[in-house]
Amino acid sequence: MSETSAPASVAAAYLEHGPYARGHDMHGRGDPDARGHGAGGPAPKRVIVGYGFWIFLLSDIVMFSAFFAAYAVLVGETAGGPSGRDLFDLKRVGIETACLLASSFTCGLGYVAAMQRKQLQTQFWMLVTGLLGLIFVVLEVAEFYEMIVKGAGPGRSAFLSAFFALVGCHGLHVSVGGLWLGTMMAQIWFKGFRPEIMRRLLCFNLFWHALDIVWVALFTIVYLFGAGS
Repeated sequence: MSETSAPASVAAAYLEHGPYARGHDMHGRGDPDARGHGAGGPAPKRVIVGYGFWIFLLSDIVMFSAFFAAYAVLVGETAGGPSGRDLFDLKRVGIETACLLASSFTCGLGYVAAMQRKQLQTQFWMLVTGLLGLIFVVLEVAEFYEMIVKGAGPGRSAFLSAFFALVGCHGLHVSVGGLWLGTMMAQIWFKGFRPEIMRRLLCFNLFWHALDIVWVALFTIVYLFGAGS
């Protein structure tokens, strides 16, 4: 082999079997386990699942936006019936708000405990989260019941139809979230902190915090503005 061809052969072998063949960049950096032509390879499954769940949450927020828009259009259409000022009890709604916001905090504490693989602390904070969510749902159902007994059900006026649809949709989400929370507690207790369970717990946290954001908007637009109008 000539002296001029030796360096070329070495360079070709390096390109074929060196870090370039394993997904590294031109400086030899990157994930040695990466496959394909990207410098870093596919994203971790935790990132992919989280990203996909954010897309779901955005679609859910779009749905709530439609309910908010309908409520804004129909809020004055009482058909001679009671308005928000006649029906809303801000003290009870304030308790609901405090419970839901506190549950978001305890939900975060539960996830931190889960990241530290602390079983009892995780179960405790998740249980507190579930109880706070249950109080919220019970108070909301009691509010609906009292309004219906007074003759202010969803069929009384367009305003009340929009109100029950918007607030009821959020309450349904909280109820489903409570069932999801109970399922997560059982999975963590019996299966431990497996990677797939931690991904599900991450998605639950995103879901629960998103419900808090929607409720803050709902509390302000529906209850505060409605009680003061």
